[in-house]
Amino acid sequence: MQPGYLLASVLLLAGSAAAQETAALADTPKIEALDPNMAAQEPGTNRVWYNGLDLGVEGQGWKDVASPFDRLPGRAEGVVRDPVWSLSRRSAGLCLRFVTNADAIAARWTLRNEELAMDHMAATGVSGLDLYVRENSQWRWVAVGKPTKFPTNEVSLIQKIKPGPHEYLLYLPLYNGVESLEIGVAQNVTIAKAPPRPVGSKPICFYGTSITQGGCAARPGMAYAAILGRWLDVETINLGFSGNGEMEPEMAELISELDAAVFVLDCLPNMDADQINERYVKFVQRLRERRPETPLVIVGHIIPQNLWFSGERSQKLGDKAAAIETAFKTLREQNVPGLHFVAGESLLGQDGEDTVDGVHPTDLGFKRIAEALYPVLKALLNSKNSG
Repeated sequence: MQPGYLLASVLLLAGSAAAQETAALADTPKIEALDPNMAAQEPGTNRVWYNGLDLGVEGQGWKDVASPFDRLPGRAEGVVRDPVWSLSRRSAGLCLRFVTNADAIAARWTLRNEELAMDHMAATGVSGLDLYVRENSQWRWVAVGKPTKFPTNEVSLIQKIKPGPHEYLLYLPLYNGVESLEIGVAQNVTIAKAPPRPVGSKPICFYGTSITQGGCAARPGMAYAAILGRWLDVETINLGFSGNGEMEPEMAELISELDAAVFVLDCLPNMDADQINERYVKFVQRLRERRPETPLVIVGHIIPQNLWFSGERSQKLGDKAAAIETAFKTLREQNVPGLHFVAGESLLGQDGEDTVDGVHPTDLGFKRIAEALYPVLKALLNSKNSG
């Protein structure tokens, strides 16, 4: 098959149900099937493996990366602090979007770090894969890739898929790095890059802490940035750095390179009052200088779920609250435009049932954070589109 052969014409061979769905794809001529000669045949089977990079990586703000599934550009090494650089090599938020008429999908991925799980976070979230399918204009979960060994895992994600071409979204691990990723399908089926995002569509960039990165989601697709990406149907860039979302000036410089629809800043849990006083206003000012029209959503400090019963963290939170109030007063006095604030009290529920340790959310907690941020981001995207 030639690389320019349209997916729609190929999938007409898949039967009447596939043909009906393919008719809808005929309006998107930019969808092109991957050349089957690019696939590696699995000896003794009907399965072939496609390099995930040939399907394209979403959620990556820079293309000049040192390794294909990094989150910061290679030139950031030695510029950002070493812990930030190390964490940027974890694949949080990265995903593949593709279309195939396969009746079964497998995956094979090689991990960078030997630690598959953490004490408070499952291996499926730390090192696993997470597969969604678009159904009636909504993304629905269908399979998880469970990691069981280091470095390479191979899993059958899903079988006996109903006929027709379907669009998939495959999330990469949240707290591990990925060296390589392959998608396995039967030899006689077609696989293609998903339709491009609408012309002019820009990603939402999230910068923050372990919570932003996805700790402690059970699956990669349950990090709140990923949830919002599906609900809003936009690309998201996850720049969460566990314990290291500290608003350094070098991160302001890097993030300001991104042409985003919205910047979401969720760093307060990693910063003490002195850091807030020293860095917050300067960070926002630098983003505003470089990106004068991009809305900035400031996320408040998440409220520890046992604070009502224990005052252990009360003083530090009070000091932080005073520091951020001062920072906002300064920004208002300077008439810095386009700032939107989401209070920390709105992020989680009042029942104490949505974290693993009082701070790091479970899947329920991430869903609640997404619900708190969704109306703000939806309104901003609608405003930009209407403008």
